[in-house]
Amino acid sequence: MAVFDRGNIRRLTTALLTGAAVCAYVATASSVFAEDGVIVGDPQDQSKLLLTANELTYNKDAERVIATGGVRLHYSGYRMVSQRVEYNQSTGRVLARGNIELIEPGGNRIYADELDVTDDFGQGFINALRVETTDNTRIAGESAERLSQDVMVLNNGVYTACLPCAERPEKAPLWQVKAERVIQDGKTHTVRLEKARFELFGKSIAYLPFITVPDNTVKRKSGFLFPRMSVTDNLGFGIGVPYFQVLSDTADVTVTPTYYSSQGLLLEGELRQRFEMGTHTMRAAGINQMNPQDFDVNTSDSQNDTRAMIASKGEFKINPRWSFGWDAMVQTDNNFSRTYGLKDYKSDVQTNKLYLTGLGDRNSFDLNAYYFNVQDNDESETQERKQAIVHPALDYRYFLPDPVYGGELSLTTNFTSLTRREQDAYNLGPSVRYNGLEGNYTRLSTEAEWKRTFTFDSGLLLTPLVAARGDALWNDMSANSFGTYAYDGSINNDANLRGMATFGLEARYPVLFKALHSSHVIEPIAQIFVRPNESNSGQFPNEDAQAFVFDATNLFERDKFSGFDRIEGGTRANLGFRYNGTFDNGYGIRAIAGQSFHLAGENSFASNDLVNVGADSGLETDRSDYVAMAAIDAPIGLSLSSSFRFDKDTLELNRSETAVAYTDNRVSGKVSYTQVDAQPEYGYDRKRDIIQASGKLRLDDNWALFGAINYDVNNKFSSERRIGFLYQDECTIFTVSYSDVGNINTVNEAANDWSVNARLAFRTLGDITVGSAGTDWDDADIGWKPNNF
Repeated sequence: MAVFDRGNIRRLTTALLTGAAVCAYVATASSVFAEDGVIVGDPQDQSKLLLTANELTYNKDAERVIATGGVRLHYSGYRMVSQRVEYNQSTGRVLARGNIELIEPGGNRIYADELDVTDDFGQGFINALRVETTDNTRIAGESAERLSQDVMVLNNGVYTACLPCAERPEKAPLWQVKAERVIQDGKTHTVRLEKARFELFGKSIAYLPFITVPDNTVKRKSGFLFPRMSVTDNLGFGIGVPYFQVLSDTADVTVTPTYYSSQGLLLEGELRQRFEMGTHTMRAAGINQMNPQDFDVNTSDSQNDTRAMIASKGEFKINPRWSFGWDAMVQTDNNFSRTYGLKDYKSDVQTNKLYLTGLGDRNSFDLNAYYFNVQDNDESETQERKQAIVHPALDYRYFLPDPVYGGELSLTTNFTSLTRREQDAYNLGPSVRYNGLEGNYTRLSTEAEWKRTFTFDSGLLLTPLVAARGDALWNDMSANSFGTYAYDGSINNDANLRGMATFGLEARYPVLFKALHSSHVIEPIAQIFVRPNESNSGQFPNEDAQAFVFDATNLFERDKFSGFDRIEGGTRANLGFRYNGTFDNGYGIRAIAGQSFHLAGENSFASNDLVNVGADSGLETDRSDYVAMAAIDAPIGLSLSSSFRFDKDTLELNRSETAVAYTDNRVSGKVSYTQVDAQPEYGYDRKRDIIQASGKLRLDDNWALFGAINYDVNNKFSSERRIGFLYQDECTIFTVSYSDVGNINTVNEAANDWSVNARLAFRTLGDITVGSAGTDWDDADIGWKPNNF
């Protein structure tokens, strides 16, 4: 019906917005739609009111404005619907009835059957209130009372973050908290539950005098977090209660006292600070052990009563291409952080580093300094003293933006400077390996490479290559470097220069075959690299080229050494082929096979070396072993890859690596098998057969089993085992696992041989932990992580 009193319309607008605001807890205004009736203001202007209803009545004598039948309000992003809205001008009260629903600008939804409020926002009552926030938190109450603009109290309320069952909405959620009073505070942004009962699967399992949680607008809130627990053989049962304190918008701190039944009270603290360019985290922990004798005798764990650590980690971005940071930890003894499983610092080797990184479209710059904390039970810290202190290592790669004589010119630079406090060497039968020498070592290497590919009409691809490298080295090795074991070579202990020039040519002839439902590319490849002998081989330390495996992945590399301390010299040819097949049904096949030939000069892989890096590699003879690899990718989630090295004369298998992976909606897993013949000169006196397996089985949408094992078949030894189960849904994650870690080397054995790990997380409430179950959360893929993850 028509309305002629525009003044009354304004007063009605005020009243209706007042009611909508009360429903929204902290809203300051509200609004409405309808299909027939009156429109006030411009619908496209969010600051104006849009009001529609089937019927709108103004009783001037009774001073009442009544909107009935599909009442809808829309104002400043708020939307509300109701069956009836009445405003009494004389009493200043607003009454709304019938299927009230309010949607806030942020997306929260508020439902009620009836509301009765004053027009000054001061007081009000709501019956059958239900709130659904944007993060799927739900709060409901039999009735609600607004005490002020910021405080709303619900009577006999329920709080949960679980979604209702689609098939049975009346069924109780997995967990919920029922309370006599639920207090929503708009100033502190908290929800306080008083005289609360925690229910799991519809059964009360705990009573809490009160519990306070942040509302959905808060990402961080000071207060106690859920407890953490652990069970280990030498620490006993441990329980810790973290306290989280917000210091500012950019800083917070967590303090965690943890009591271990066998060792006493451990205090931990973590301070986090966010800056405009990055973040900084500082951690500290300490304990005075009650029973150090529980640990194995004559270990760092049993020899120290008071133990502590402090660590600092920073990550900063200068601009989109450049970043710098650090990660450093010091502790009173060499095994404290590992024994107590301190977050981020419990690995066998803790790498302390300072770095500066630059990354462009093609160019890169990487500057690092390292110090390695070896966490083992050796009180004398022998292994740590054998580690290199790197100060620093620099890698720089630059590609000239414009072609040079039609080809690509690149520059590579590496600078390494390090100190080792103690010789790292051991003997294995007649062979001695010197992983590191006591003293100082510095090397600067720079290499330029030019190459260009010519394509002929026949399809032949020829790529000539020219490379030149120069090294400047400074050695100052202690006389103790060879005090224990003799070296049959000589060390050039002074300033030195060395260089290498390479002329190479690569020929490729890719051939395409097409079948009815597939296409195949076979590419024969031939390479030759002509260069002088490697100078001063075995006379300089080998720090970064110790790891070496000859296989199909590096068959066509110009320099097959893994680092800069060694340079491949002599004339060498590589012959082989690549194959790539694709099928219409989604299958794909890839393969590489070939052999390498030493043609002239000195074979670098047969020359003297401190770590015998080329020994038993398959390249130490003029004609190398055969290498091959193949991989199959199937659209059903299955992949298979294998790599082989066959003896050049007998075709016996010297090395193989095979991996099978499968993933679908229910099952995912990977199994790999590595077989390597004995390499006595390289440091392995027995054949190795290693099986690694990991997998996950989904029993249904929520439950899953997972496990992993690393097993040495020949030594009958398991270095790692883990098994557990996982439950996950939109509001709860629960996992329990058992793990143990072994090591043939008793020095590196963990102080705690086994551990039970468990974690129960309730979204928005917090989580309870037993042990260190952080890695188990990797198996949860529902889009949220526990608060303390």
